[in-house]
Amino acid sequence: MPGIARIEIGGVARAHGIKGEIVIFTHDPDSATLGGVDTIFIGGVERKISNARDTHRGWLVVVEGVFTRNDAELLQGKSVEVMREQLDLDEDDILLADMLGCTVRLPDGTSWGVIDSITTGDFQDLIVIHDGEVERLLPLVDQFVTQIDLDARVVHIDPPEGLPTAAVSRRR
Repeated sequence: MPGIARIEIGGVARAHGIKGEIVIFTHDPDSATLGGVDTIFIGGVERKISNARDTHRGWLVVVEGVFTRNDAELLQGKSVEVMREQLDLDEDDILLADMLGCTVRLPDGTSWGVIDSITTGDFQDLIVIHDGEVERLLPLVDQFVTQIDLDARVVHIDPPEGLPTAAVSRRR
């Protein structure tokens, strides 16, 4: 939702070395955010960055209060967030988190549900749309997502031909 104070940018992959350094992967592999901020949130806890450097295997980061490999291992798997205002966003940039809760409409204006989540993958991101007890998945590509109006909280789509029209019940 627009205005969310903290934005998840990745997660802690693993400990590195014996002095408390951690490897952080970012959802956007080209992101340089960690090189330009001095504070991050790991698992919801604010941490000051002492050092951060980008490598081909992720960001190697030293945060205050993490001194040993054991300390670093306790952070593995935790999400990494930054304050929204720390992100270098253009006026027309849209964060995936801002789309959550938006109503989805077909070209004729018919409601197709509400965006529940967005799954990110190596090859393609998917919008998870819930319409009552029905769950629909739609690739997040410009061809199918034709307009995003965050002020109105509406995402207009034009699903591809051949996409199953019968809804699939939500997985429980």
